[in-house]
Amino acid sequence: MDTLIRPLHGSLVTRILYSVRAPIIAFAGDRSCSHRPVREPAPGARAILAVVNGNLSPLAMIFDVDGVLVHSMPLHMLAWEEYLANLGVKVDDLEARMHGKRNTELVRDLIAPDVAEDAAFEHGAAKERLFREMLLRDGIEKYRVPGLTEFLERHKNVPKAIGSNAEPKNIEFVLEQFALRSYFAVAVNGLEVSRPKPFPDIYLEAARRLHTKPENCIVFEDSPTGVEAGRTAGMRVVAVETTPTAFRGVNLQIKDFCDPQLEPWLAAQKAI
Repeated sequence: MDTLIRPLHGSLVTRILYSVRAPIIAFAGDRSCSHRPVREPAPGARAILAVVNGNLSPLAMIFDVDGVLVHSMPLHMLAWEEYLANLGVKVDDLEARMHGKRNTELVRDLIAPDVAEDAAFEHGAAKERLFREMLLRDGIEKYRVPGLTEFLERHKNVPKAIGSNAEPKNIEFVLEQFALRSYFAVAVNGLEVSRPKPFPDIYLEAARRLHTKPENCIVFEDSPTGVEAGRTAGMRVVAVETTPTAFRGVNLQIKDFCDPQLEPWLAAQKAI
């Protein structure tokens, strides 16, 4: 029997939004790399990232959205807390349970396991509407990941894709609000594949659309679930620690895109 808990809509979402009082943890200060040195590779070394001679595919980059393109995980957690509270649901280990999952999975985990598919989708959509309103209210600048735009601009000739479990509207929202759309030729969301992360399907589909072999793709991820997806896809994985996380089996771990390790590591990467 379907659970009778229904999604929150319209004015109720607005009332939740303006009742939020909890603090948001966000990056402080300059979001550019002006306060930290970024070691630039030699021009010839960087060329391998844009063009590879012969029949080999060029290297490509695939980015998760939440926690990589935007420092959104604390705000997602707060939005879920408020949404669930208005349904009378309290979850103590929310952060651990929400990381890297699709909303339909989370709804059945956090609300009830027998929520019907359409109701689960609407719960997730209502929570994401709340998230987007909260982000706009707080101002997007505090959620920029340091150095991201400069990094994308430095490597603008490298083929890039988005591979995310996020809902399509959230992906579009982030690309629009943070002026990132021009950098990405491809975007694959969790609704376009049969299996979400930690399965490799999203990343394999992104590689297919980029016309790049999986082993020549570099994945940027912030969750162990996403790291597992990238590794299972046979890709090189850079862990982005916007939220303190224990990562295993990654090729590189960085704090953000200002990290001085990043450019020298990229310069050493070769197409296979």
